[in-house]
Amino acid sequence: MPTGKVLQPVLKMKVDELFLCWLSETNTQVMLKDCLKRIKNTERIDIGSGSTGDSEPFLTTKIANSKQNILDNLMAPLVTPSSLSCASTALPLGTSTSSRSGPHVRGTRRSTGTRVVQTKKEEPLPSAVSQSIPTFYFPRGCPKEKVNIDAVITKIEKTFSQFPNERATLEDMGKVAKACGCPLYWKGPLFYGAGGERTGYVSVHKFIAMWRKILQNCHDDAAKFIHLLMNPGCNYLVQEDFIPFLQDIVNTHPGLSFLKEASEFHSRYITTVIQRIFYTVNRSWSGRITCTELRKSSFLQNVALLEEEADINQLTEYFSYEHFYVIYCKFWELDTDHDLFIDPKDLARHNDHAISSRMIERIFSGAVTRGRKVQKEGKISYADFVWFLISEEDKKTPTSIEYWFRCMDLDGDGALSMYELEYFYEEQCQKLDNMAIEPLPFEDCLCQMLDLVKPQREGKITLHDLKKCKLANVFFDTFFNIEKYLDHEQKDQISVIRDAESEGQELSDWEKYAAEEYDILVAEEAAGDQWNDGYEAELSPIDQKANALKFQLDKRPFFEMPSPLGDVDLDEYEDDVEIL
Repeated sequence: MPTGKVLQPVLKMKVDELFLCWLSETNTQVMLKDCLKRIKNTERIDIGSGSTGDSEPFLTTKIANSKQNILDNLMAPLVTPSSLSCASTALPLGTSTSSRSGPHVRGTRRSTGTRVVQTKKEEPLPSAVSQSIPTFYFPRGCPKEKVNIDAVITKIEKTFSQFPNERATLEDMGKVAKACGCPLYWKGPLFYGAGGERTGYVSVHKFIAMWRKILQNCHDDAAKFIHLLMNPGCNYLVQEDFIPFLQDIVNTHPGLSFLKEASEFHSRYITTVIQRIFYTVNRSWSGRITCTELRKSSFLQNVALLEEEADINQLTEYFSYEHFYVIYCKFWELDTDHDLFIDPKDLARHNDHAISSRMIERIFSGAVTRGRKVQKEGKISYADFVWFLISEEDKKTPTSIEYWFRCMDLDGDGALSMYELEYFYEEQCQKLDNMAIEPLPFEDCLCQMLDLVKPQREGKITLHDLKKCKLANVFFDTFFNIEKYLDHEQKDQISVIRDAESEGQELSDWEKYAAEEYDILVAEEAAGDQWNDGYEAELSPIDQKANALKFQLDKRPFFEMPSPLGDVDLDEYEDDVEIL
């Protein structure tokens, strides 16, 4: 035998090998399962009661048998017929009752008594906590106490019985709306929701089926209004959904009766109102008004006021004709080629070039506009101009603050850095130099603005900081509107703070601007009419402007004339692209 390192067995590895073999035996697994079952049932397991005799415990016997099987399996390849005969004479195998099961297997240690395995009793789990929490989310409104649907249906049937063949036209739907318990100007949505636009009338059976379904599934006015106007399969409203509803208002509201003769004005007015609705209600900037957004807004309250207020100009939040008149006249002045779009050069002329060119570039960058026209041809539509003008003249509202914050946030990281502020302030300094006014150094201006806004994070101004600040208009004007910046500088700090604290107690900045501009435009038109021999009688301010705009629109129509169902051309919204 060659000399070398003598191989010696590693006892631990051999024991591990034997244990794994024993554990894989079928008998071992059966025995272990049986023991576990007894433990779970809190039964006694006799580990051992003696050293010899016929009273060998169950567990020891099983272990011995299992070990014997393991040894047999391990030694089988090494055993030959000749060696087997020798082994049988030299070393007899032990029986199953022996204290040892094989030549190299240690016997199990036995105790002199009986061991009882104690287990912890499993306590029953309490009922799920969620079962005791009442429902708190109602996307279609919180269900009210039992509504007598049958009584409502009976009232509707009685109303329909007054109409020929129990069929209601759009003109009859006012009575039906009242029978349903809805405001008068829900008549349009009720008519179109029941499919009246296809046949020109609504039958009693079709309307009752539609209204019963709404009463069962929609539990507040916001959910009902959305359900009436939305497209099938949707749970939100887009801009086109409002057209039939607003067309009915134009056709029937007494405050807009003068527009019956000037049908070419309908689409412009409708477009303006739609943009104002989305400007105020669509807080997510998604282009889709959800039930939650509508519920949080004052739009439905304004719709209800249409019935009570004959002068539509008193409803300044959405429906004022005077506000539409001001917005459209301002757009018409900038749109010199009257192609219904304005480019950066056109917009720069607004308010005598008061807005910086860098901000104009940001407006046309797509940060606050939708559609392909801006990206492809660098132009914005009348609808985009509505958002711009309202945001420019009232920088205190949540939407206007978001509008200008998006424009100033060059890198889109959700915060205005000092670099971004300096970028816009540089052009302000250049304009002040051209006006022979010494500008305030940027460092000093920055200190003033940080004291004004009081941002939570050092060196970063967030949207939350500006919304919390009551002087957001002063902040924005400082960086991109030179005229308003100088106006703020001429006021003393006390008067500026007083104006901010009086917010909500008087007209908003937009309402003040619209009222002043309307008076100016009417005065200019009245002065021009004095030289016009074609008028024999003095016209009202609205009629004066309507005739002036009608003369211009005869040359270039703004949109195609709408049909009685309000077929307004909204080409600028053909791409349902969300504002970034």
